[in-house]
Amino acid sequence: MKRLTNALLVYPKVPDNTYWSFKHALRFVRKKSSMPPLGLITLAAMFPREISLKLVDLNIEKLRKKDLEWADAVFVSAMIIQKDSFEEVVALARAAGKPVIAGGPYAGSSHKEITGVDHFVLGEVENSFQGFLEDFQAGEAKRLYPPPERPSLDQTPAPRFDLLKMDSYASMSVQYSRGCPFNCEFCDIWKVYGNKPRLKPAESMIRELQTLHDQGWRGPVFVVDDNFIGNKRRVKTELLPAMFRWQKDHKYPFRFFTEASINLAADDALLQGMAAAGFNEVFIGIETPSAEALAETGKTQNLKCDMAQAVMKIQEYGIEVMAGFILGFDSDTEDIVERQAAFIQQTGIPQAMVGILTALPGTELHSRLEREGRLLRVSDGNNTHNTTANFRTKMDAATLEQAYTKLLSIIYDKNLKNYFDRCSKLLDNVGDPSLSMREVKFREIMMLLRSLARQPFTPYGYQYLKFITTRFVKNRRTFSEAVKFSIVGHHFHKITRQMVKAQEAA
Repeated sequence: MKRLTNALLVYPKVPDNTYWSFKHALRFVRKKSSMPPLGLITLAAMFPREISLKLVDLNIEKLRKKDLEWADAVFVSAMIIQKDSFEEVVALARAAGKPVIAGGPYAGSSHKEITGVDHFVLGEVENSFQGFLEDFQAGEAKRLYPPPERPSLDQTPAPRFDLLKMDSYASMSVQYSRGCPFNCEFCDIWKVYGNKPRLKPAESMIRELQTLHDQGWRGPVFVVDDNFIGNKRRVKTELLPAMFRWQKDHKYPFRFFTEASINLAADDALLQGMAAAGFNEVFIGIETPSAEALAETGKTQNLKCDMAQAVMKIQEYGIEVMAGFILGFDSDTEDIVERQAAFIQQTGIPQAMVGILTALPGTELHSRLEREGRLLRVSDGNNTHNTTANFRTKMDAATLEQAYTKLLSIIYDKNLKNYFDRCSKLLDNVGDPSLSMREVKFREIMMLLRSLARQPFTPYGYQYLKFITTRFVKNRRTFSEAVKFSIVGHHFHKITRQMVKAQEAA
């Protein structure tokens, strides 16, 4: 086998027709993808410098024949939702006679079923990738390199941000920790990465931020941790003070957003630290207002507080709460749609990601349903656009499908009145905005002009004009956020209408 001199890293396409793609909003900001493939550019930093690297992200560009001709091997990483594109990449690489090396979540859960891949390097590869490369160069690479012992993140190199076409992305990404202390039945994070969060040293994170800054990035940065506050003490005492100092020294070039658990609201010092460091959004898994369903799925952290009060407290610190909601728990009753919609409206959560419960491979939920003989098919990883579960639900399947579409039609109604009402509630609740909500920039003025050229002529045009006019008069310091909500709402409106039409046609 030819020695590896040129390595092609390929990131498969994420389907456009999902709430998470933000496809219809990205057009307003002239971007092609919401965020880059952090896993692949982190892997890129593990290659020796004598190997030439090329990154192709199919979310922003095409895989060309000359890319494959240049490569000695193709490295591909994907999530389950990217399965179809992953298979296309593998087929193209094999047709070009190039060996394929795969890793990432999809390969980790499904390598026994995947065909066409020459080598699987699974799990967190800081402790195993060098061994694979040595074997490959010697012509002795095995088909399967199982997940090694979970590494300390002290060993994780800084991502190769220089490989990215930064202008194509709406945000950049960094990672601080892996793992989560909770045990939600439907979640695979704690199963894959463990219950004891592993963290990078604060100085490593600051070096990554400095590298991003040196590369010319300004704007949103996603801290991709599945639970940023898994180790609250170290976040509060080490990371956030360092981020605050760096942001202040550099005149706040970044706005941070992340994912966290609801117990964030119980810690004022943590909230203050996040706001001071420039965090202005956090995604929280609310899942459901039903205590029975939360107990059923083991989401005990959500049972220890008044979730509505917790959401509004976080908002008061200038931090928007985005949230995930789920339909299809065994204990769900027919009034769950009204209860979910009421909670979302009451708390002012503009970006509510609603999905039908899915049983992912490797989760406790998958194991339980398999024991009960209720699994129907393998999940495709897209729980925010599929209208059916991949298992036999206690609620009649047709009823659940109708409930899902009904809930989305309420929160993202045809004229977006409910959506804009939630946006106003949030912007009123944040009061004096955080440092991340400061003066309007040129790019935001251009975003507003593109919005004004298009959105007044949509089915929700009246509500849109009413919303932005009111927000401009009421609080100009949050006006740029109002414009952002307007274009994000356009995406939600388009995706919801497409799904409703598809169901009606069926």
